[in-house]
Amino acid sequence: MNVKWVLAIFVVVFWGKSWGQDSPKSVTAKYIDQEITLDGVLDEPIWQTTEIAGDFQQFFPSDQVAAEYPTEIRILYSDTHLYVGIYAEKPPGDYVVSTLRRDFGALSNDNISLLFDTFSDGTTAYFFGVTPYGVLREGLVSDGGNDFNNTWDIKWQAEATRFDDHFVIEIAIPFTSLKFVEGSTSWRFRPYRWNNQANQQDTWVKVPQNQNLSSLADMGELYFEKPLGRSRTPFAIIPYINALAEKDYAVDDAKTKFKTGGDAKIAIGNGMNLDLTLNPDFSNVEVDDIFTNLTRFEVRLPEKRQFFIDNSDLFENFGNTFNEARPFFSRRIGLARDTLGNLIQNDIIAGARLSGKLDNNWRLGFLNIQTAKDAINEIPSNNNMMVTLQRKIGKRSNIGAFWVNRQAMGNDSFLEPGEEFNRVFGVDYNLASADNIWNGRFYLHKSFQPNDRVGNFSSQATVTYNPRHWDITQDLVYIDEDFTADLGFVPRTDRLKWGTGINYIIYDNSKVFNTHSPGFLGITYWRPSLDYKKTDHMYRFGWETFFRNQARVEARFSNNYIYLLDPFDPTRTPGAAPLPGDTGYYFNQFNLAYESNATNVFTYNAETTFGRFFNGDITAVRGELGIRIQPKAQFSLGFDYNNIRLPGPYAEAEIFFTTFRAEISFSKKLFWSTLAQYSDRQENLGINSRLQWRFAQLSDLFLVYNDNYFTGDFGPRFRSINLKLTYWLNL
Repeated sequence: MNVKWVLAIFVVVFWGKSWGQDSPKSVTAKYIDQEITLDGVLDEPIWQTTEIAGDFQQFFPSDQVAAEYPTEIRILYSDTHLYVGIYAEKPPGDYVVSTLRRDFGALSNDNISLLFDTFSDGTTAYFFGVTPYGVLREGLVSDGGNDFNNTWDIKWQAEATRFDDHFVIEIAIPFTSLKFVEGSTSWRFRPYRWNNQANQQDTWVKVPQNQNLSSLADMGELYFEKPLGRSRTPFAIIPYINALAEKDYAVDDAKTKFKTGGDAKIAIGNGMNLDLTLNPDFSNVEVDDIFTNLTRFEVRLPEKRQFFIDNSDLFENFGNTFNEARPFFSRRIGLARDTLGNLIQNDIIAGARLSGKLDNNWRLGFLNIQTAKDAINEIPSNNNMMVTLQRKIGKRSNIGAFWVNRQAMGNDSFLEPGEEFNRVFGVDYNLASADNIWNGRFYLHKSFQPNDRVGNFSSQATVTYNPRHWDITQDLVYIDEDFTADLGFVPRTDRLKWGTGINYIIYDNSKVFNTHSPGFLGITYWRPSLDYKKTDHMYRFGWETFFRNQARVEARFSNNYIYLLDPFDPTRTPGAAPLPGDTGYYFNQFNLAYESNATNVFTYNAETTFGRFFNGDITAVRGELGIRIQPKAQFSLGFDYNNIRLPGPYAEAEIFFTTFRAEISFSKKLFWSTLAQYSDRQENLGINSRLQWRFAQLSDLFLVYNDNYFTGDFGPRFRSINLKLTYWLNL
């Protein structure tokens, strides 16, 4: 059967699956015409006149019982602020806390989290979290709660007071930091709690344990005594100055630079944001962790640059659910290949980004960024643009269309024929039933290059059925050989894929275990251009167990097949003989993994893989040790070792890297973090050390030191020091 007909059948069958699920829980926010003193005490008499959102339900370890330790949420609001008062009981003893730095991790910090679905669409929401020490984190939730991005930052405040058996939190969120419909009388709302000290997670509205705790399918209602006014996000300017000194010891080249630029944020109506950037600088972005890639394909890394974060799902979430073909990947912008094929920085001149809600049903995204010409490295100036439009369907589903365009500017002699432009457009339908039991994605994309307009399709039909005891996924993917997305992420083309995932969840009532999940995953690939010849398969059987103390253990067995069309050396040893192409390889592997309870002061995890690898053998061991000195510091040491033994004349290799990470919070405003990474394959020891002083809300002074050393004949490779100042100014 033609693949396009299969996709059409999937859409027809599952288009209308959006069954309703209404929650009876609600709370009313009381209107006030006074300001609240934010001190974490709740001593203003007005707090005692509000409704209470209480009677929390346990999510973990059991979603069938009431929360053991009560939590009470009270809400006030004025014309300018939303105030949340929280009273939470706890077991006597020390809190679980790992840092005083903003954007803490929920697994290792006691905290209260708040979800505000201000447009009541069940798809996107604002997220706010606070620890008993008054440490903040905020984020954007999208894809119905499956996608969580805490890189997003806005201005808000919280204070907390701690006692042996309870804590109190007082929160003030300016309405200018949120987008919502003018005249709103209600939002969908749900608070939940990580009570890590007791190894429990609680939620105001019940969420089935087989769903994500951040799911937007299970929400209550927050009512307002009087309608809200307009969403009046202020005009914000975020300038920066950056002084940099660096030296490349390999070529004995030293430079000093002074750079200035900035961003601006402008509100457009009640639901749209316009982000502008001029001569941006991303030197304060965290360093990516190194990793061992034994596959033939590229690995997708997360975007961490603030300019690309707001409403990022409007741009990034088109395409393949499992990251096999994304038409847009923002990390492509600002990077390019030099004449030797090395990935280098390509300066961004300026950019604009308009995104958000047009109304309750429509969302719009527009992005345009101009990158600079680099004649020495034969990189042309490019205009990079994406336009997206998304329409809500039913309770929580949506359909979206997009157009991506990369256009080279000018007629440079080094511009190869066929590289003048690349364009991709397509349509995605995202299925999400109201109860979140059915999820899926169906898309059809097409690319255009100069003199290449036939075929070039990318498509997927995937459906997940997730009732209480089952997690079943069926996935069909087809990507043409010539499908090209210069601004996207497409590790490989010319393939037809069929995937099946089946997991059964067993809920254990013992005092040790929480759940057991036996499962099967089967994935098969064929090459359409080779008369649908099978090129890969992976059949995996596994068993995963979660303990009541939040530890986890997993065992897996996999049967693998890889048909190499071209010679390939999985060890990537210079000068080594590659495995021959036009040959198929069958091999079996075993995998064991254990993760300790992340709430402990001392944590550890370990994983091993052993068995056959192509026509040889592999033994891989990786793990991490961590320790916290509450609440000021945390340290971790990770390692990854791969021993690959192939028969002669092919290479054998021992690949090892290790990572040391230290984070110290001197206060809630002053932080020091250091990351040291050693790789024997790259023969490099890299050190990134950053001192950050948050002298005002979202305004920082950074001092960043980078050092890289050759480890063969030990000596310096590259060194830099950065001093950067950013200031967030609301006008």
